[in-house]
Amino acid sequence: MKTIYHHTSFIISAICVALMLVSCGKKQTPAGRPAFHSDSAYAYIEKQMSFGPRVPNSKAHMDCAVWLIEQLRAFGAEVELQKGFMPDYSGRNQQIYNIIGHFYTPETSARPRILLGAHYDTRPWCDEEELLSDRQYNVPGANDGASGVGVLMEVARQLGIKQASGEMATPVDIIFFDCEDMGTPQFYTGAEREDTWCLGSQLWATNYAKVASDQAKPVYQYGIVLDMVGAPDAIFPQEMYSTQYAANYQQQIWRAAEQLGHGAVFSSQPSYPITDDHYYVNSIAGIPCVDVIHYDMRNETGFPFWWHTRKDDLSNISKSTLQAVGEVVMSQL
Repeated sequence: MKTIYHHTSFIISAICVALMLVSCGKKQTPAGRPAFHSDSAYAYIEKQMSFGPRVPNSKAHMDCAVWLIEQLRAFGAEVELQKGFMPDYSGRNQQIYNIIGHFYTPETSARPRILLGAHYDTRPWCDEEELLSDRQYNVPGANDGASGVGVLMEVARQLGIKQASGEMATPVDIIFFDCEDMGTPQFYTGAEREDTWCLGSQLWATNYAKVASDQAKPVYQYGIVLDMVGAPDAIFPQEMYSTQYAANYQQQIWRAAEQLGHGAVFSSQPSYPITDDHYYVNSIAGIPCVDVIHYDMRNETGFPFWWHTRKDDLSNISKSTLQAVGEVVMSQL
């Protein structure tokens, strides 16, 4: 994450497409608010932070991966660990561990699924720090990483309850992507490879596309990726790759947010295209996927001032924002 492309013509055409398309899927008319507890989501973020920065292949990263697998199993998920290698910005192979939790009942196992995703790794370098001496530190990753995972862990807990009670209407796969934040650091001066961000989702999407003719391959209705979803002042605009590839579902989700009273957080304002895990789910796997990501128009980077710095800590997490995101996601399941 998180390359932003400033293409005016692309934005105008994408907005036109979004306006012309008619929304599909179910309408959000809940009898009550979707079941979601921000206290739990916050606790799951605290737990991730207790491991330390989850830099790929560090002890903290592996400890967090084991915890995620154990928790998903405790919630009743069938858990799959996808291993592989992807070249990083300098061409070195990085070990990837994608964690996938499958929630379904015997009655729903053959139905098209909904994919939910977030990355659980943290950036090895604080390359947005002003001081050169601070750029070699690991990003703590409370918001950039842990927040999306925390929300989806609470979603997983709720899905486990639905699964156990037989109330699940649609099967759901939750994917915790690895090595999302391994993109080229600003201080690197060597030859750069393309597509250096989102290595875990590239691996997953490529493997998914390779088995396109496999009848056992899961079929997805669409996907939602959560990234940086915990800040007190978070605004989630309509990201342009989501509009390009999954406009119907994007509009469906944002309407649900409005109906739940979260329209101030889920803004109808478009943002620039952002290279995040959803891009490769869309472009390689061919699954319509929407990115829910904090975009800050006040900053040149497009992201909060503490993005990719040592300040990405628990002070930047709001239970109110977690609740809004969690309710919106649960409204779609």
